[in-house]
Amino acid sequence: MRSVINISLPKSMADLVEKEVKKGKFATKSEFFRMLIREREEGFLLKELKESQKEIAKGEGKILRSLKDLR
Repeated sequence: MRSVINISLPKSMADLVEKEVKKGKFATKSEFFRMLIREREEGFLLKELKESQKEIAKGEGKILRSLKDLR
């Protein structure tokens, strides 16, 4: 199921979106915004992973041997 979300943009931003769609980089304006959201999500996950790696390197990580260790 999809939801429709209307947004208001300054003309310069709206022109940028329109330009990217016209170049053929995106099939629709919706695809442009979906790409932005995906990139944000991926960036967040990458940041979390790097923070976890730093904790493990410092010896602050916890080795999980079963689901009970999550508690």
